[in-house]
Amino acid sequence: MPKIQKAVFPVAGLGSRFLPATKAQPKEMLPIVDKPLIQYAVEEAVAAGITEMVFITGRNKRAIEDHFDKAYELESELEAADKQQLLELVRNVIPKSVNCIYIRQSEPLGLGHAVLCARPVIGDEPFAVLLADDFMDTDTGVKPVLAQMTDLYGYERSSILAVQEVPRAATRQYGIVSASGYQPKLELVHGIVEKPKPEDAPSTLAVVGRYVLSGRIFDYLENLGSGAGGEIQLTDGIAALMKDERVLAYRYDGTRYDCGSKLGYLKATTAMGLKHLETGAEYCEFLRDIQCDIGVPAK
Repeated sequence: MPKIQKAVFPVAGLGSRFLPATKAQPKEMLPIVDKPLIQYAVEEAVAAGITEMVFITGRNKRAIEDHFDKAYELESELEAADKQQLLELVRNVIPKSVNCIYIRQSEPLGLGHAVLCARPVIGDEPFAVLLADDFMDTDTGVKPVLAQMTDLYGYERSSILAVQEVPRAATRQYGIVSASGYQPKLELVHGIVEKPKPEDAPSTLAVVGRYVLSGRIFDYLENLGSGAGGEIQLTDGIAALMKDERVLAYRYDGTRYDCGSKLGYLKATTAMGLKHLETGAEYCEFLRDIQCDIGVPAK
């Protein structure tokens, strides 16, 4: 099997939980300190050796394409003003060796459909899927989450799902797997179900926004009917794939922030603000000084 060289970024969602901020801009362009969510996800893919970035876009997503394109006017102005540091930041948003491909998802038919849209570019190769909403942070010296997974793929040659334990009450928000021990932090998946009720969930082990998938997943996605919510669910495609191929669940090293929610987004902003060389010390002092006992207004 070839190395993982291609990654799919489903970015066609509406971002309704962040309205009105996302009325005229993609939710993936919301910044964490000084970089948009989608750039963090792309940088994670680059660190894993990915060279082909496939963005599955929708209406009002042009800002993503513009972000990774060359900005001639901005670069000229920065160069004329001798702002070399800012000029380098703009020029190095993405390495020159990386190719960006944009595919329009004509209808919002679910994550499985978004992934299926990438088939003309992916072919039969194994590939990665990254959901920019799931912001993954790792400690200094620890490989980014996707790099951990692509390294594992090199040994296991199987589809791998990033997973974490969630409260049982939250299972209705995730794809949930049933799995058994295989290696430390790596488990063999026996079943997977999309957004089960807490009382029906087979476990509390949830799939989060990083996947390494066999190219055969496309065959199953093409033949699926609509699933939960009337959409083509990636979870259902993985369940079908499992009948013919092994699928593994990986308890990654790192911290996930659900930036599809306001609270998760604020947590990610705080975590990265404290790590940022320019803001960390003063931001830490600010957090110590403010009072956090603000009363919650009565409903």
